[in-house]
Amino acid sequence: MPELSIAIIPGDGVGLEVMPEALKVLDLIADRYDVRFNYSEFEWGTNYYFEHGEMMPAGGIDELRPLDAILLGAVGHPGVPDNVTLNGLLLPIRRAFDQYACERPAKLYAGVASPLANPGAIDMVIVRENTEGEYAQAGGFVHQNHPAEVAIQTSVFTRHGVERIIRYAFELARRRNRKKRVTSITKSNAQGYSMVLWDRVFTEVAADYPNIETESLLVDAAAMNFVRRPASFDVVVGSNLFGDILSDLSAILTGSMGLAPSSNLNPSREFPSMFEPVHGSAPDIAGQGIVNPIAMILSAAMMLDFLSLSDAARVVENAVAAVLADGKTLPRDLGGSASTSQVTSAILDKLRQ
Repeated sequence: MPELSIAIIPGDGVGLEVMPEALKVLDLIADRYDVRFNYSEFEWGTNYYFEHGEMMPAGGIDELRPLDAILLGAVGHPGVPDNVTLNGLLLPIRRAFDQYACERPAKLYAGVASPLANPGAIDMVIVRENTEGEYAQAGGFVHQNHPAEVAIQTSVFTRHGVERIIRYAFELARRRNRKKRVTSITKSNAQGYSMVLWDRVFTEVAADYPNIETESLLVDAAAMNFVRRPASFDVVVGSNLFGDILSDLSAILTGSMGLAPSSNLNPSREFPSMFEPVHGSAPDIAGQGIVNPIAMILSAAMMLDFLSLSDAARVVENAVAAVLADGKTLPRDLGGSASTSQVTSAILDKLRQ
C-alpha cells in the first residue's frame, strides 16, 4: 500500500470548517484506492500569531520539507493586517519550496448559474507566476510615519522566472483537451521593462509550440474579455499580481469563490507542493456551518492528481459535478440552503455509488 505524508494547515476562520470536509473525502478515496494518507496537522495561522507574534514557528519550513504535499484551509483575521498574513505564512512556503506555478482552474459546472447572461462553456486555467513579480517584496520605507514618508515597491522579473512559467503554461495547454490556446496577460504599454521582457519571452517560447494558438492581452483588455467572451479562454498565464486578480474574476464568472480551488506547484517535485481554496478565511460567516466546502474538496482533488492519483482526482471532481448538476444539496453561495456538512455528505454519497 503506498503511503503519502500530507501536512494539514487548517488555518483560520472557515479554513477550520472546510478542512475536515476535505479529509472525509480523502479518507474515502484512501479506502477505495488502497492508499494511506499520513496526516501531520500544524496549528499555524493568526491564533498562533496572537500567542507567539508570528504566523508559524521559525523552523516551520523544515517541518514541512520532508512531506509529500501541503493542504491549507485559509488564513486571515480582521485583527491582523493582510500583509502580515501573506508574508508570515503563504509567501515563505511558496518561496522556500519554489512553488512557482500556481494553477487556478475556473469551470462553469452544469447546474451552477453564472452572473453573465450568456457565459458559454467556461473552462479555463489561470497560470500565475508565484514566486517573484509584484509580490517579490523588494523595496522599503523612507521617513516612515512622517508627513514626507516614501514607500518604494519594486517588482522583480527574471528571464528565468518568466520563461519557466510561460513554458509551464504551454505544456499545460498541450495536455488539456480544450482549445490548445495560451493567452498571455501583461501591461507592457505602461510597464516598459518588466512587461516588455515578459512579451519578448512569450514570443520566444511560443515558437517552440507551433501547434498551440497564442493571444497576448493587456490586463485591462483581458478583464473586459473575461466578461465579454469567457468561453474563449483555455490557459491564461500572467504575473503574480495579474494572475491573482484575474483568477478572482474568473471564479465569480463561474458561480462563486466557493468553487475555486488552486495549487501552488513545485513542478520538479523536489519540494512539497501546496493546495488551497482561492477563498479566504471569511470571518463574516465563520463558525456558522454554512461555508461552501467544494473549493477545499476540489483543491484536495488537485493534490490527488499531482500525486499521481489522477483517476481518484477525476472521481472526486465528477462527484462534485454530479451534486451541482443535481441541484438538491447546494450551499448558500449557490442559492441553496444546505449546510457545510450536508454538501460534503452529498458528495460522499456520489462517491459511494
